[in-house]
Parts: sequence; structure tokens; C-alpha cells
Amino acid sequence: MQNRANARMNRKIRRGNGTFMGMNVLILNTVGRRSGQPRETPVAWFADGEDSWLIVASGGGSQHPDWHANLMAHPDQASIELPGREAMPVTPHRLDGADREEAWQLIAAAQPRIAKYQSKSERQYPVIRLTPR
Repeated sequence: MQNRANARMNRKIRRGNGTFMGMNVLILNTVGRRSGQPRETPVAWFADGEDSWLIVASGGGSQHPDWHANLMAHPDQASIELPGREAMPVTPHRLDGADREEAWQLIAAAQPRIAKYQSKSERQYPVIRLTPR
């Protein structure tokens, strides 16, 4: 069921409609860490300046999502698709310390719902900055 929902959202993004529940959404293209197969995942993003995007690996609160493991295993093969645009190669940077805190404040201000999810989880959600490669 999740695969069908993701495929539907990906079609919407490719047609130029990149919002869901009030959040901007992009398609994150990764390679499966074990399978080596291409993966496409719709992910909410937050602007980080003019040419970088922040994404949060919330995974429903309990564990890092599969896309996070794939992204970290093959960072050199990552790309994103913004609404109505071609795929763009990106470099992922997992933020830590003060950099993560600064980015988290920006994310929480833009979407308080994500901060609420984080407050209910025992793990700290990874925040990833994507920059054009």
C-alpha cells in the first residue's frame, strides 16, 4: 500500500504539484544499500538558502527510514527531483551539533507538526542537508 501511495505522490511531483499536508515534497532518488536497485521516495523538504534542501529522517518515529540507510550507503548516487524538474545530483550531509540545532529550529518553525513528532520519540531524527553536486 505504501508503494502505491509513494508512486501516486511521485506522479504528482513530476506533474508540478509538490505539496502534501502543507509541506513541500521532492522525490529523493537513492540506490538500495543491499539490492543495488534504484529507489524513489517522496520526502518533505525545507529550504536552506537558495541552493540546498533540508530533509528529516523521521521514519514514523521508531527507526530511521530505509531511504536514510540507502542515502548514507551510496551518497554519491543520490539525486532529487523538484516539482516539474529533471533529476539533479546532490550530495547529502548529515548535520550534527550546532548545525543540526540551527537547521532543526528552521524546520520546527516551518512545520511545528514535525517538532511534535520528535518530542514523542526517544531517538533524535537525523537532519540531512542536500546540496547540488
